[in-house]
Amino acid sequence: MKRSKKVLALAVIFLLVSTMFLGACSNDTADDTKEPQTDENSEGTGDELAEAEVDIFQFKVEIAEKLQEAAREFEAENPNVKVNIETVGGGDDYGAALRAKFQSGQEPDIYNVGGPQDVEDWMSKLEDLSDEPWVDQALDGVLSGVTVEDKVYALPFAIEGYGFIYNKAIFEDAGIDVADIKDYSSLESAVKELDSKIKAGDLEDDYPLLEAVFSYPAKETWVTGLHTSNVALSQEFDSSLDSFDADKVAFEHGDGLKALIDLQADYSPYADSKAKLNAVDYATQVDEGIALERVAIIQQGNWIYGGVNDIDENVAQKLDILPMPIAGAKEDSIPVGVPMYWTVNKNSEDADKAASKAFLNWLYTSEKGKEYVVNEFFFIPPLKGYDNLEPKDSLGQAVKRYAEAGKTTPWVFMGYPTGWGMDALGVEIQKYFAGEVTWEELISNSQAKWEEMR
Repeated sequence: MKRSKKVLALAVIFLLVSTMFLGACSNDTADDTKEPQTDENSEGTGDELAEAEVDIFQFKVEIAEKLQEAAREFEAENPNVKVNIETVGGGDDYGAALRAKFQSGQEPDIYNVGGPQDVEDWMSKLEDLSDEPWVDQALDGVLSGVTVEDKVYALPFAIEGYGFIYNKAIFEDAGIDVADIKDYSSLESAVKELDSKIKAGDLEDDYPLLEAVFSYPAKETWVTGLHTSNVALSQEFDSSLDSFDADKVAFEHGDGLKALIDLQADYSPYADSKAKLNAVDYATQVDEGIALERVAIIQQGNWIYGGVNDIDENVAQKLDILPMPIAGAKEDSIPVGVPMYWTVNKNSEDADKAASKAFLNWLYTSEKGKEYVVNEFFFIPPLKGYDNLEPKDSLGQAVKRYAEAGKTTPWVFMGYPTGWGMDALGVEIQKYFAGEVTWEELISNSQAKWEEMR
């Protein structure tokens, strides 16, 4: 079910980010054919839905608690409906867990897909959501990866951006001006300068736990095999649809990717024993790393804000985002895209499907739901109609700043062959750190796996 290259124009990420903040939130757009749902007509009244039970299987651990709270609000307005939520993510493989869930016969009513490759893999289970009220409120480009033959099969979670999240105070106290970091060369120089100050003990009084510049979680192959690789491969492919259509991967910027990976490893606590990076997980990097000011920079996205804020509000407010530059390519930008999509199981009971659709519509278009999306989940909304709900957290504001400046690159990893990023490339990176393969072998092995898995 390969898509025509003509569809690619719909997926150009520039359209997404250029309209996201520059007027796209207006409800008076000429091409809208439906009015946005208001608080009055999108929240349940208690007698609109038949008795139903909605089972949600979702991946985003950062919102698990607040999503439960939102579900209780929805139930209060729709007492005939029970909403159950199971979260599998973080260090676990959501895709594998989802397949196991379906194979067990315990099929969820609402679950997550990641873009064009997932849409192909799950097509037999996807409900057509084209007539849902939120569809015409979607920002330009966010539905292209989940649209097939003019039918929309999923609702985007959010707009997210990632890069090198850093502690502004540490850089300021080290006398390093981040305004000078515009490409790989200037980033490398800043990292070396900060490393020398850490090792000399110059920052010890203010940051007694600070031990290294970076923490790189090689155990999390979604970080390495998906997000890190995307920085290089988004220079090779124009969109997730482009990578989805590709039978081969050239690694045109393989040297730049190596430099970026080596930089994070060489200035981590395990610079002299890189195999130990393979045991570093998300919690070590985020909760026990940047949140405690044990490291100054991590590769992550705006989704970490809530978790860091729960640990230390002061540290959370110090965070900002630096680019992840690939030398010789677009070096002053961050990847911005849709992390995952909500979809409905087409094989669920009719009452459960109706309640599932109502819940998603309530969550993203009602006033109460929108408050959760922006102020509790810390999401940058993928829909229009959020005029008065600007991101308040430091990382959401950083993503907005890059988007407004047009300094973004697309997320193309959603079009990788199923499992390739995590199970092939991510594992090869672990072998590289363990000294089991050379970089050249990593590239050739990963290229062969792409062709095989495609």
